[in-house]
Amino acid sequence: MTSSQLLARLSGLQQLMRDLLRGVPAAHANRRFDPELASLGWYLGRSVYRETYWLREVLTGDTELTERVRPLFTPGAMDPALQSARLPPPDHLLNWATEIQDEHVRRLATPGTLPASDLLRNDRLQWLLLQEGARDYERMLMVLHAARLRQQDHGYRVERALTARVPAADLVVVEQGHYRIGSRGEPFAYDNELPPQAVELSGFRIARRPVSNAEFLAFMEAGGYRADRLWSEAGRRWRDGSGATAPLHWRRDRAQCWYGIGLQGPADLHPDAPVAGLSRHEAQAFAAWVAERGRDLSGAVPQHEYQWEVAARAGLIEGTGQVWEWCANPFHPYPEFRPFPDSSISQADFVANRLSLRGASLHTQGCLRRASFRNRATAGDRQGFAGIRLVFPHK
Repeated sequence: MTSSQLLARLSGLQQLMRDLLRGVPAAHANRRFDPELASLGWYLGRSVYRETYWLREVLTGDTELTERVRPLFTPGAMDPALQSARLPPPDHLLNWATEIQDEHVRRLATPGTLPASDLLRNDRLQWLLLQEGARDYERMLMVLHAARLRQQDHGYRVERALTARVPAADLVVVEQGHYRIGSRGEPFAYDNELPPQAVELSGFRIARRPVSNAEFLAFMEAGGYRADRLWSEAGRRWRDGSGATAPLHWRRDRAQCWYGIGLQGPADLHPDAPVAGLSRHEAQAFAAWVAERGRDLSGAVPQHEYQWEVAARAGLIEGTGQVWEWCANPFHPYPEFRPFPDSSISQADFVANRLSLRGASLHTQGCLRRASFRNRATAGDRQGFAGIRLVFPHK
């Protein structure tokens, strides 16, 4: 039997996801607003399918539900646009999801309903289902944000104009040494957080806070998007292909003042808030520009995920949990990695084009907010509420 606290969190998340779908016009439920994202209905359906696959097909051998919808909710099984187009109307999808998820909660809450399995030991599978659902919930918010960005004529007028501020060297020092990273084996840990590792790091300085809106505007006003020297070859191809000249959600009003479009619509950009809506290429170009400032800012680069985790565990940095923070390294398995519950979930993440992110965004569920949690994305992804924190050589 699953702990009552964990069941309450799972049930609450299921309700949140269904409420997101209920809150949009029917015409938007199964619509894709960005080529890198699926639809709201697909993310909800995939979460229901995932629960059904593990709790019914794997644990009890019942394939009646999963076989019927497997092509719809298995990434890569068919064209993503076709998967969303073939979804049932939102009211039918919601009724289906509610009935199935309520039954899942009942089975998890009732002793003896599910067979004994190592997957259920210490609630580990239940934690996985909760956290995978939380990741889909955040993706649903990305879809809503993408829909907001489609509204071109907002007519918004900035009340307090954002002004540029050149970055200052507000840094903390981490000395050379051996440090522990990864989970201590808690039941909620993902397989990619395990086993815990001892790593040796050279001394470094890390920015106390993520890069702010005002600091990123200084990069823009200095011609950072046009300066080829700041961009890698891949970054230049991405920049020229995407036409990016500002963070994803930044817009100008009639007076040419910058504002941002959030989930609730347009709003002034706070100068000290972490910049978001950046690709890894933009983060790298910004770091190269900061390094050119010289003196205490020389050698600026995006952080390695180990550097972030060590500094976060020691309580040395601030502003975590507002934006996902791009890291310099590819997403990779730790030595002696063992997949759980099998390789199907982790296999797709350990590919050459996935890069690590750390921290959390304002929209990240609490079950994912911990120092050892590892997020990942491709270098050109701008929808993931991501920003940047820099590191510098030790003096």
